[in-house]
Amino acid sequence: MSGDPLLQPYTLKHLTLKNRLMISSHEPAYPEDGMPKDRYRAYHAERARAGVGLTMTAGSASVSRDSPPVFNNILAWKDEVVGWMKALTDECHDHGCAVMIQLTHLGRRTRWDKGDWLPVVSPGHEREPSHKAFPKKAEDWDIARLIADYASAAQRMQEAGLDGIELQAYGHLMDQFWSPLTNDLDGPYGGSLDNRLRFTFDVLSAIRAACGEEFIVGIRYTGDEDLPGGLTKSDGLEISRRLKDSGMVDFLNVIRGHIDTDAGLTDVIPVQGMASAPHLDFAGEIRAATRIPTFHAAKIQDVATARHAIASGKLDLVGMTRAHMADPHIVAKILRGEEDRIRPCVGANYCLDRIYQGGMALCLHNPSTGRELEQPHDLGRTDAPRRVVIVGAGPAGLEAARVASARGHEVILHEAASDPGGQVRLTALTDRRREMMQLIDWRMAECERQGVSFRFNSFADADAVLADSPDIVIVATGGLPHTEVLADGNDLVVSAWDILSGDAKPGENVLIYDDAGDYPALQAAEKIALTGARVEIVTRDRTLVPEVMAMSLTPSLRILQTLDVTFTPTWRLDAVQRDGNRLIATMGSDYGAMTRRRQVDQVVVNHGTRPLDDLYFDLRDGSANKGAVDYEDLIARRPQPRGGAGDYSLYRIGDAVAARNTHAAVYDALRLVRTF
Repeated sequence: MSGDPLLQPYTLKHLTLKNRLMISSHEPAYPEDGMPKDRYRAYHAERARAGVGLTMTAGSASVSRDSPPVFNNILAWKDEVVGWMKALTDECHDHGCAVMIQLTHLGRRTRWDKGDWLPVVSPGHEREPSHKAFPKKAEDWDIARLIADYASAAQRMQEAGLDGIELQAYGHLMDQFWSPLTNDLDGPYGGSLDNRLRFTFDVLSAIRAACGEEFIVGIRYTGDEDLPGGLTKSDGLEISRRLKDSGMVDFLNVIRGHIDTDAGLTDVIPVQGMASAPHLDFAGEIRAATRIPTFHAAKIQDVATARHAIASGKLDLVGMTRAHMADPHIVAKILRGEEDRIRPCVGANYCLDRIYQGGMALCLHNPSTGRELEQPHDLGRTDAPRRVVIVGAGPAGLEAARVASARGHEVILHEAASDPGGQVRLTALTDRRREMMQLIDWRMAECERQGVSFRFNSFADADAVLADSPDIVIVATGGLPHTEVLADGNDLVVSAWDILSGDAKPGENVLIYDDAGDYPALQAAEKIALTGARVEIVTRDRTLVPEVMAMSLTPSLRILQTLDVTFTPTWRLDAVQRDGNRLIATMGSDYGAMTRRRQVDQVVVNHGTRPLDDLYFDLRDGSANKGAVDYEDLIARRPQPRGGAGDYSLYRIGDAVAARNTHAAVYDALRLVRTF
């Protein structure tokens, strides 16, 4: 047996898990009609097949009608959920993977205008800042029915064959009863800690009565709200002891913090640029104090940290959830001695941020995650190897090279710069986004292992490309900043890229016009403000940087507010004029004929990119397909038609088509090239 701490079996009550790695409860927002159907099943089955010991489904499956699915949650209050959960569980069991589910009532952490439009319920009237619903204060009949709903949902999961359940108690109804910040009830469910915990123990008693003593029941909970007036660390330790001493809880899954605001949620689940495993030691303290099986997950994104968590005795099971979104085959690669080939989680949080904006979880640089049915992780090998010539070594070009070489094609890649990365290399110049370079480094390592021929410092024109005698040409040359957005004064502005690259020196009083709503404006503002300059970010949008989602925005806002950067939404930049050695920026509004003026010494424009597509058009007429893509074949994973006369087929991907994001770039490459 391997001596690797992560590969040791673990016995939880009567259940033996084959290793110490788990996927913690999370809702990827894949349900259809509230049910975990084929997409949901395929997502968990892929990770089970690769060897993870325990997969925890559903971040917050809803136990009651008045806990509406604001995150597209599984509806555990419906009887039809049993069949769908059984199908998922059976397939994971076939691969030796245990399955559990998280059950909850969201309490105030939802909206009243979702689902059946029932009142939001909580033990107090205080609203949650993130979801903004003012709740009804729970009455005795509410409490009685909610206890029964928890027990019924647990019974459904037991009937579906799951190995156990986990109750959610951080930011949801259960710990809304616990916290003095949210519980305004009088006794017997409010006031003292004994009373505030009564709801939880009544729920546990009802579940035990319904499901028996052998069914595994755990709780994922906050051991310290880290909020003035909220539950303290000493409160959390006392609650932990009481949960253990009740004899009704088989494991504790520990978190630290609060999730009622975007900033609080981001501290609980840290993102790119934040510390890794910040709550691991705290979870270890809980385990040491209680000696009950203890689980934990929070930006444990690499195998070395996970291994330390187990070897040091801090945890019994370690959650690597977002890491398994980036690479579902972590355990298989550990077993094969291929840890260096694990696709790293870069903390970009494209997964969770999308959920909180109403989308389904997707991984920034693994477009097969969540698309296991349409874009399987296994690429397969071609029966007809061809020569593929790619121009551009940004994320799109490198993904195209990786996929083509993995499928057995001969691949030549030209890059004008001396190093790979494209826009990602520029993005990663900011300390907080340095992790983005792992997108590039991992693809480079895979391409080199698979024999891709790289030609750096190669500004490939049409003749150079054709000299390689290609069967297929892929143009992935990206884009260049577009700043010509003004009625007057376009020659007086610089781009956000100019600031980030160092081509333009930061001014002392700077207006940044953000008309793209993405990272470069934030990064330019940070770089300029760090010099001590005065910075104002102006946008015609009614929200700040809408393409940077809530959790990913938190670290930027913290530093920009610290640096006293001003944000001015709902105004657009119309013109810039010289005024001596200064500039006059004139702003207009989409809401009327109002204008404003600013006197500054530098204007920075962030307006996305325009395709760098000269090479594509130089090659198009000589190609067999004239650059055309059959979208029906693309989506159906069928080979592209070759077209008419010509020795090569031609395609372009990523920002060479239109300004989008990194996920779009790699998805373009994956779904096109896997059909070759």
